[in-house]
Amino acid sequence: MGSAPRPPSPPVQDDRQITSRLLHLTRTFKLSRDPNFAAKVEDIVGLYLNPPDTALVLSVDEKSQIQALDRTQPGLPMKKGRCGTMTHDYQRHGTTTLFAALNMLDGTVIGQCMPRHRHREFLRFLKVIDKQTPAHLDLHLIVDNYSTHKTAGVKRWLKRNPRFHLHFTPTSASWLNMVERFFAEITRKRIRRGAFKSVAELEQAIMAYLANHNSNPKPFTWIKSAAAIFEKVVRAKQALESAH
Repeated sequence: MGSAPRPPSPPVQDDRQITSRLLHLTRTFKLSRDPNFAAKVEDIVGLYLNPPDTALVLSVDEKSQIQALDRTQPGLPMKKGRCGTMTHDYQRHGTTTLFAALNMLDGTVIGQCMPRHRHREFLRFLKVIDKQTPAHLDLHLIVDNYSTHKTAGVKRWLKRNPRFHLHFTPTSASWLNMVERFFAEITRKRIRRGAFKSVAELEQAIMAYLANHNSNPKPFTWIKSAAAIFEKVVRAKQALESAH
């Protein structure tokens, strides 16, 4: 019996052909120079992988300057064989800031929109967290190094509310704060796709998304150990040093 004909071999591509198709692809990065990088990573990863008993771990941050953008012409909805469309230009109608606290245990999010993100608004959000969490539990909040998280007023409030414990991420290491994962989802699924005629309309859409998310939450699971992170950082430094 004769064998089936062999399929034609794919055309040979040299490195120049492959590179020409990938020139537009880049990935951003930033290695933290925080002198306490290792200690902070171990602290936060420890909270993710081995959370303390009788306590909640909350990943907290602000998504600032969310723009209420309205398209200049109506778009077309997505249907079979055609993607949704929207005009490339838009009208600005103001901004809002979303304060969010992601519960690492069950994936629910405490959220509130405010016009600004000063230490006053951060204090107001801490009080919201205080009201919406069980009073008998300690709260471990993972936050970044934004100055509003470290003001004298915030420190005084924390002394009066000892169940709150702030854990700061290393500088240039926002990837360590899991609420950023939630911010990416709400941006992709709701904010970027929307058209909003006012800030109030934008805030209503954000809060509706939060309510829908919390009706069937799915927790984000951290899997990397601190040791694995350190190994990757070492490889990145070696690659940079060899390239320069």
